[in-house]
Order: sequence, then structure tokens, then C-alpha cells
Amino acid sequence: MLQTFQLALKSLAARPLRAFLTMLGIIIGVTAVIVLVSLMNGMTNYIVESFSDLGADQVTVTVTNTDSRNVEPEDLYEMLEDSDGLLLEMTPVASVMGSVRKEDVTLNRTSVTGVAEGYFAINGLELSSGRFITYSDTEAELKACVVGSYVAQELFSGEDPIGQRIKINGQPYQVVGVLAEEADSEEGSSDDCVYLPYSSAAKLSGSGRISQYSFLAEESAVDEAKSYLEQKLFAVFGDEDLYSVTTLAEMMEMVETITGMMTGLLVGIAGISLLVAGVGIMNIQLVSVTERTREIGIRKALGAKRRVILRQFVVEAAVQSSLGGVLGILLGAVLTYVAASLIGFDAAPSAGVVAVAFFVSAGIGVLFGYMPARRAAMLHPIDALRSE
Repeated sequence: MLQTFQLALKSLAARPLRAFLTMLGIIIGVTAVIVLVSLMNGMTNYIVESFSDLGADQVTVTVTNTDSRNVEPEDLYEMLEDSDGLLLEMTPVASVMGSVRKEDVTLNRTSVTGVAEGYFAINGLELSSGRFITYSDTEAELKACVVGSYVAQELFSGEDPIGQRIKINGQPYQVVGVLAEEADSEEGSSDDCVYLPYSSAAKLSGSGRISQYSFLAEESAVDEAKSYLEQKLFAVFGDEDLYSVTTLAEMMEMVETITGMMTGLLVGIAGISLLVAGVGIMNIQLVSVTERTREIGIRKALGAKRRVILRQFVVEAAVQSSLGGVLGILLGAVLTYVAASLIGFDAAPSAGVVAVAFFVSAGIGVLFGYMPARRAAMLHPIDALRSE
């Protein structure tokens, strides 16, 4: 077997350019699989970790209020009080589309959200100065706001924001607190945010109603808390289509399912190039058999058996595709690190992906190299010796 392997390497070394061009399809296919799977796994881990940072004990309620069946924040607070410790905190959540401005500086991508005092504990926020939204702020519909470190940095340029005013969609709001930095104070990050009393935000958004609520559940009773809320909401709406109750754990499972499906689809597309590469290997091996017909005849005349000839050409095809697989794995690893650093999350090829990529590339060589090898093994010695 060692001699067969050496002959295969010698044959590839004799025609290096042809060998490389034949391996190119395998290299491209394996590289694509390594990069795509690694990046998708890295993205999945990044999203799951982001959800985990929020806490697996959060429960989100979304309602569709109608004229005859609806809930107000007071109704959800009542559910909180009647939960017998299943639910610990609650906040309405109202998103506002618009801009944040101070004098000649305008921020158009800043997240503006209306919340209650419970939002602070539910999301584990920290303050660098001032205070967070309070119960009295929401009751009085006070035009107060808490800003993220990015907003404070961009609008106030090192000045103390506390007590100063900013405009949100043209309405003046007084800054009462600044959040501690979480994401390097970058645009579009969790530091690029403004929080208002939900009562003010509901009016600012124009809807006047709240459709989303966030709860903090007892960590050991998240499922029970979800069931409790579903029962309460069904008693109000009588129709499951008018509300939904989801936990972060369910959202993480959903994300993993979706990214898994996307990974499978992308790998399937990349795998097409491996099939094309297999056809290329088969074609080159058929050419090789034709070129070496006389050599095959001499070996047979000297007593080489069919299985020896068959093994020789199968091993050549397997070695060729395996070398392409190794090069593809190395190139894929490099491109994965480069792409992940550019995108902004950690990603690396897993041992399982590398092993599968290598064995698939070797398997393609064996599979597509078998027919040419069998053709070589079936040549009659006399006919082969007569070949020019």
C-alpha cells in the first residue's frame, strides 16, 4: 500500500499544473464549506450570547388590542401582583421612530424606547450618573429621558448631560440619567439609545397604546410564568391570535433552528462545487488511463493483478482530492478568521467541520476515481501493449 501511495505522489508530481487545476474545484468547494459553516456557527453563538446577556428569565408579551378586547398597562401590573411570586418585574415597552437632536447635532439611528422603572432591573442596566425613569415620571408623563453613553458622547462632547435638554422628534426632553458604557460607545450599539417614560413615548409615537410588555420571571419558574400569563390573556381576549407570550429560551431555540436551516442550505450550494470537482477528477483520470495504457499493459504482462491496477488509480484519485481538501481546509481557516474579524464576531472552524470536509473530499476522489480505475484494471494486456 505504501508503494501505491508513493506511485500516486510521483504521478501527481510529474504533472503539477494539471494536478493543481484538477484539485482547484475541491479546494474551492472545501473552502466555501469551511467558511460558510464556521461563520454561521459564529453568528449563531454571537446571537445566543447576546440573548443570554439579557437573561433567560425574561418573558415578552405582545398584544393586539381591539375596540372590544384590550389590555392596558394597569391590567398587566395587576397580573404581576397576582402572580404569587412567579413574576418579579414588569415594564411596558413602546418604540419610537424618529431623530434625537441637540443644537446642530442630529442622531437618526438612535433607538428611542418608552419604558417604566422595571426595565432597569429586567435588563440589568447600570448608570454612570443621574437616575433612571421612575414611577412618578410615567404617571405625570414627564418629559424626562435617560441616554446611552454614545448619545451622551455625541451630543454633549464631554459636558455633563444631567439637567440639559435634547429634542426627540422636535419635542424637548430633559436628561435625568446616563447609562454606563456597554459596547464601546459605538453608533448602532446598545450604547446608542434613549429611554423615556412609556406614557410619554406612547403619545410621541402617535399610537397612544402599548402593545408590548417585558416581564422578569422567577428563574426557576419561567415556564410556569409563561403559562400563567397565557391563561390571564386568554381570559381577556378569548383568541390566541390576539396575543403571544414568548421567553428568551424559545427565541434562542428559534434562532438556532433558523441559522441551522440557513447553514444547511449554504452548505448544499457550496457542495455543488464539490460534485463538479469530482467530475473533473473523473475526467482527468480517464485521460490518465488513456495516456498510460502501455504502462498498464507492461505491468499486467509482468503479473500485476487487476486489483493492483484498480487500487493504484483509485489511490491516485483519492490522494489528489485529499490534498485539495487539506489546502481547502487551510485556506478556509484563514478566510474564516479574516471574515470574522471584519464582521465583528468570533468564528473558527470546528474539528467536526474540518473532519467532515476532509473525509468528504477524500470520498469524492474514491467515488469519482473508481470508474476510470476499473477501466484501467479491465484492459487486456495484449491490447494495452499494442497501444501507442
